[in-house]
Amino acid sequence: MRLHDMGGRFGDGAVIPDTPDAPVFKHGWHARALALTLAAGSLGRWNLDTSRHARERLSPMDYSRFSYYEKWISALADLLVETGVLTRAELTAGHAIGDTPPDLQACKLTAANVAPTLKRGGPTTRSGPAARFAVGDAVRLKRARHAQIAGGHTRLPAYMSGATGTVLRCHGCHVFPDANAHGAGEQPQPLYTIAVKARDIWLTPEHPDDEVTLDAFEPYLDALT
Repeated sequence: MRLHDMGGRFGDGAVIPDTPDAPVFKHGWHARALALTLAAGSLGRWNLDTSRHARERLSPMDYSRFSYYEKWISALADLLVETGVLTRAELTAGHAIGDTPPDLQACKLTAANVAPTLKRGGPTTRSGPAARFAVGDAVRLKRARHAQIAGGHTRLPAYMSGATGTVLRCHGCHVFPDANAHGAGEQPQPLYTIAVKARDIWLTPEHPDDEVTLDAFEPYLDALT
Protein backbone atom coordinates (compact mmCIF):
# COMPACT_ATOMS: atom_id res chain seq x y z
CA MET A 1 0.00 0.00 0.00
CA ARG A 2 1.27 3.46 -0.87
CA LEU A 3 1.85 5.72 2.13
CA HIS A 4 -0.81 8.29 1.24
CA ASP A 5 -3.52 5.68 0.53
CA MET A 6 -4.88 5.60 4.09
CA GLY A 7 -8.57 4.82 3.49
CA GLY A 8 -9.80 1.89 5.55
CA ARG A 9 -6.44 1.45 7.26
CA PHE A 10 -6.23 0.42 10.92
CA GLY A 11 -3.98 1.94 13.58
CA ASP A 12 -4.15 5.65 12.68
CA GLY A 13 -6.45 6.64 15.52
CA ALA A 14 -9.95 8.06 15.58
CA VAL A 15 -11.20 10.66 13.11
CA ILE A 16 -12.17 13.70 15.17
CA PRO A 17 -14.37 16.13 13.20
CA ASP A 18 -14.03 19.87 13.66
CA THR A 19 -16.71 21.60 15.70
CA PRO A 20 -19.29 23.62 13.71
CA ASP A 21 -17.74 26.89 14.87
CA ALA A 22 -14.17 25.90 13.93
CA PRO A 23 -12.42 28.33 11.55
CA VAL A 24 -12.03 27.27 7.94
CA PHE A 25 -8.25 27.68 8.26
CA LYS A 26 -6.53 26.90 11.55
CA HIS A 27 -3.59 29.19 10.74
CA GLY A 28 -3.34 32.18 8.44
CA TRP A 29 -0.65 30.61 6.30
CA HIS A 30 -3.00 27.72 5.46
CA ALA A 31 -5.20 30.14 3.49
CA ARG A 32 -2.14 31.54 1.74
CA ALA A 33 -0.94 28.03 0.84
CA LEU A 34 -4.30 27.26 -0.76
CA ALA A 35 -4.42 30.59 -2.58
CA LEU A 36 -0.87 30.21 -3.88
CA THR A 37 -1.57 26.68 -5.12
CA LEU A 38 -4.69 27.81 -6.99
CA ALA A 39 -2.93 30.84 -8.44
CA ALA A 40 0.03 28.75 -9.60
CA GLY A 41 -2.35 26.26 -11.19
CA SER A 42 -3.66 29.05 -13.41
CA LEU A 43 -0.22 29.22 -15.06
CA GLY A 44 -1.27 26.22 -17.13
CA ARG A 45 1.90 24.18 -16.55
CA TRP A 46 0.07 21.23 -14.95
CA ASN A 47 -3.41 19.87 -14.32
CA LEU A 48 -5.33 18.88 -11.18
CA ASP A 49 -4.29 15.23 -11.41
CA THR A 50 -0.63 16.19 -11.79
CA SER A 51 -0.98 18.36 -8.69
CA ARG A 52 -2.50 15.51 -6.68
CA HIS A 53 0.23 13.13 -7.75
CA ALA A 54 2.89 15.68 -6.76
CA ARG A 55 1.61 15.47 -3.18
CA GLU A 56 1.45 11.68 -3.31
CA ARG A 57 5.07 11.36 -4.38
CA LEU A 58 6.59 13.40 -1.58
CA SER A 59 9.21 11.35 0.22
CA PRO A 60 7.65 8.95 2.76
CA MET A 61 9.44 10.70 5.63
CA ASP A 62 8.12 14.11 4.59
CA TYR A 63 4.62 12.85 3.85
CA SER A 64 4.29 11.22 7.27
CA ARG A 65 5.51 14.25 9.23
CA PHE A 66 4.06 17.14 7.20
CA SER A 67 0.70 18.67 8.04
CA TYR A 68 -1.98 18.90 5.33
CA TYR A 69 -0.98 22.29 3.97
CA GLU A 70 2.72 21.56 4.36
CA LYS A 71 2.12 18.76 1.87
CA TRP A 72 0.40 21.21 -0.47
CA ILE A 73 3.12 23.85 -0.38
CA SER A 74 5.94 21.31 -0.65
CA ALA A 75 4.36 19.63 -3.67
CA LEU A 76 3.80 23.04 -5.24
CA ALA A 77 7.48 23.89 -4.84
CA ASP A 78 8.37 20.64 -6.62
CA LEU A 79 5.99 21.39 -9.49
CA LEU A 80 7.25 24.95 -9.93
CA VAL A 81 10.83 23.70 -10.27
CA GLU A 82 9.98 20.67 -12.42
CA THR A 83 8.02 22.77 -14.91
CA GLY A 84 10.62 25.53 -15.15
CA VAL A 85 8.59 28.27 -13.51
CA LEU A 86 11.21 28.67 -10.79
CA THR A 87 14.68 27.38 -10.08
CA ARG A 88 15.92 25.87 -6.84
CA ALA A 89 18.16 28.90 -6.46
CA GLU A 90 15.12 31.19 -6.61
CA LEU A 91 13.30 29.13 -4.01
CA THR A 92 16.31 29.38 -1.72
CA ALA A 93 16.72 33.10 -2.33
CA GLY A 94 13.02 33.86 -1.93
CA HIS A 95 12.87 36.04 -5.03
CA ALA A 96 13.17 35.87 -8.81
CA ILE A 97 16.61 35.67 -10.41
CA GLY A 98 16.65 36.89 -13.98
CA ASP A 99 13.71 37.52 -16.29
CA THR A 100 10.27 35.90 -16.06
CA PRO A 101 9.66 33.41 -18.91
CA PRO A 102 7.65 35.22 -21.63
CA ASP A 103 4.78 32.74 -21.58
CA LEU A 104 4.21 33.42 -17.87
CA GLN A 105 4.24 37.20 -17.93
CA ALA A 106 0.54 37.48 -18.84
CA CYS A 107 -0.63 34.45 -16.83
CA LYS A 108 -2.09 36.10 -13.76
CA LEU A 109 -5.12 35.14 -11.71
CA THR A 110 -6.21 38.60 -10.67
CA ALA A 111 -8.28 39.26 -7.57
CA ALA A 112 -11.28 40.14 -9.73
CA ASN A 113 -11.12 36.76 -11.46
CA VAL A 114 -10.81 34.57 -8.37
CA ALA A 115 -14.52 34.25 -7.52
CA PRO A 116 -15.66 33.63 -11.13
CA THR A 117 -12.87 31.08 -11.63
CA LEU A 118 -13.75 29.16 -8.47
CA LYS A 119 -17.46 29.29 -9.30
CA ARG A 120 -16.79 27.93 -12.79
CA GLY A 121 -14.76 25.05 -11.39
CA GLY A 122 -13.11 22.49 -13.63
CA PRO A 123 -15.71 20.16 -15.19
CA THR A 124 -14.22 16.81 -16.19
CA THR A 125 -17.05 15.49 -18.40
CA ARG A 126 -15.92 14.59 -21.92
CA SER A 127 -17.10 12.61 -24.90
CA GLY A 128 -15.62 9.12 -25.00
CA PRO A 129 -16.22 5.41 -25.42
CA ALA A 130 -19.58 3.77 -24.74
CA ALA A 131 -20.05 2.34 -21.26
CA ARG A 132 -19.31 -1.36 -20.98
CA PHE A 133 -21.42 -1.83 -17.83
CA ALA A 134 -25.04 -0.99 -17.00
CA VAL A 135 -26.92 -0.28 -13.78
CA GLY A 136 -27.34 -3.53 -11.85
CA ASP A 137 -24.27 -5.26 -13.29
CA ALA A 138 -22.05 -7.15 -10.87
CA VAL A 139 -18.40 -6.10 -11.07
CA ARG A 140 -15.10 -6.69 -9.34
CA LEU A 141 -12.71 -3.83 -8.55
CA LYS A 142 -9.21 -4.60 -9.75
CA ARG A 143 -6.21 -4.66 -7.50
CA ALA A 144 -4.90 -1.09 -7.34
CA ARG A 145 -1.44 -2.11 -8.48
CA HIS A 146 -2.96 -3.50 -11.71
CA ALA A 147 -5.04 -0.42 -12.51
CA GLN A 148 -2.40 2.24 -12.82
CA ILE A 149 0.92 3.25 -14.29
CA ALA A 150 3.59 1.60 -12.14
CA GLY A 151 4.09 3.85 -9.14
CA GLY A 152 1.69 6.36 -10.63
CA HIS A 153 -1.51 8.16 -9.76
CA THR A 154 -4.84 6.37 -9.43
CA ARG A 155 -8.22 7.13 -7.88
CA LEU A 156 -8.78 3.48 -6.94
CA PRO A 157 -8.27 3.19 -3.16
CA ALA A 158 -6.39 0.13 -1.94
CA TYR A 159 -9.07 -0.87 0.59
CA MET A 160 -11.52 -1.44 -2.31
CA SER A 161 -9.07 -3.56 -4.32
CA GLY A 162 -10.53 -6.94 -5.21
CA ALA A 163 -13.97 -6.18 -3.74
CA THR A 164 -17.15 -7.14 -5.59
CA GLY A 165 -20.05 -4.76 -6.01
CA THR A 166 -22.98 -3.58 -8.12
CA VAL A 167 -23.22 -0.70 -10.57
CA LEU A 168 -25.59 1.95 -9.17
CA ARG A 169 -25.12 4.65 -11.77
CA CYS A 170 -23.17 5.54 -14.89
CA HIS A 171 -21.98 9.16 -15.07
CA GLY A 172 -20.80 9.21 -18.67
CA CYS A 173 -17.18 9.77 -19.62
CA HIS A 174 -14.75 11.84 -17.58
CA VAL A 175 -11.05 12.70 -17.69
CA PHE A 176 -9.08 9.61 -16.64
CA PRO A 177 -6.76 10.71 -13.80
CA ASP A 178 -4.36 7.78 -14.17
CA ALA A 179 -3.37 9.07 -17.61
CA ASN A 180 -3.87 12.79 -17.13
CA ALA A 181 -1.55 12.96 -14.11
CA HIS A 182 1.36 11.77 -16.24
CA GLY A 183 1.00 13.92 -19.34
CA ALA A 184 -0.55 11.09 -21.35
CA GLY A 185 -3.65 13.10 -22.26
CA GLU A 186 -7.13 13.05 -20.81
CA GLN A 187 -8.11 9.63 -22.26
CA PRO A 188 -11.77 9.94 -21.12
CA GLN A 189 -13.27 6.81 -19.58
CA PRO A 190 -16.78 5.88 -18.38
CA LEU A 191 -17.27 6.59 -14.69
CA TYR A 192 -19.58 4.58 -12.44
CA THR A 193 -20.86 4.59 -8.88
CA ILE A 194 -20.29 1.14 -7.39
CA ALA A 195 -22.01 -0.15 -4.23
CA VAL A 196 -20.04 -2.64 -2.13
CA LYS A 197 -21.23 -4.42 1.02
CA ALA A 198 -19.18 -3.70 4.13
CA ARG A 199 -18.68 -7.46 4.63
CA ASP A 200 -16.93 -7.61 1.24
CA ILE A 201 -14.38 -4.99 2.29
CA TRP A 202 -13.61 -5.61 5.97
CA LEU A 203 -13.16 -8.85 7.88
CA THR A 204 -15.39 -8.01 10.87
CA PRO A 205 -17.56 -4.97 10.04
CA GLU A 206 -19.93 -3.71 12.73
CA HIS A 207 -22.80 -3.68 10.23
CA PRO A 208 -22.06 -6.23 7.48
CA ASP A 209 -24.97 -5.20 5.26
CA ASP A 210 -24.03 -1.51 5.18
CA GLU A 211 -23.03 -0.30 1.73
CA VAL A 212 -19.99 1.72 0.79
CA THR A 213 -20.24 3.55 -2.52
CA LEU A 214 -17.29 4.42 -4.71
CA ASP A 215 -16.94 6.32 -7.98
CA ALA A 216 -14.77 4.10 -10.18
CA PHE A 217 -13.51 4.43 -13.73
CA GLU A 218 -14.12 1.59 -16.17
CA PRO A 219 -10.44 0.49 -16.32
CA TYR A 220 -10.73 -0.26 -12.59
CA LEU A 221 -13.51 -2.82 -13.16
CA ASP A 222 -13.84 -6.40 -14.34
CA ALA A 223 -17.13 -8.14 -15.10
CA LEU A 224 -18.11 -10.60 -12.41
CA THR A 225 -18.97 -13.85 -14.17
